[in-house]
Amino acid sequence: MDIVFNCPHCQVELEVEASAAGESIPCPECGRTIQIPAASPSVPAPKPPPPPSSAAPSTASTPEKKFSVPMSNQPVEPLIQKAKPSLKAQAKAEGKRLLRLKTLRHSDCKEVGKDLFDDIVSDFLNGIGEDNLISITPINYSYVEMGTQKLINDFGLAILYRD
Repeated sequence: MDIVFNCPHCQVELEVEASAAGESIPCPECGRTIQIPAASPSVPAPKPPPPPSSAAPSTASTPEKKFSVPMSNQPVEPLIQKAKPSLKAQAKAEGKRLLRLKTLRHSDCKEVGKDLFDDIVSDFLNGIGEDNLISITPINYSYVEMGTQKLINDFGLAILYRD
């Protein structure tokens, strides 16, 4: 049986084995020397809880929990709304075709030592088809180049097409 006591100096709760009763030890909290008191026979050690059994628990040991469920005569609104279909899905369901806009910037079409702008524009236009093409508009724009921190003027295309 363990001895549980408080340090007389800092009041920290300590627990030691009963065999150490009467010894002097330094308090682990304040470092001052304390004497371990003798075990008090009047205070029995707490019993460990009984292991859970497979039998049904008795009503005396388990308090009955009462829950109330709110009742209503009106229809209940869902707490989580269903996501709305995307514009593309709506248009497809209605038999419509969406207008789409694609912006191709010249600066995004450069690789190390190669300018791929013409190839990328050609591939995109071939992918959408001539029948779906509505307009091609040239654009001019400026951006700050990260390496030199200079303002660079560049160009690109805005392509309007049916999806």
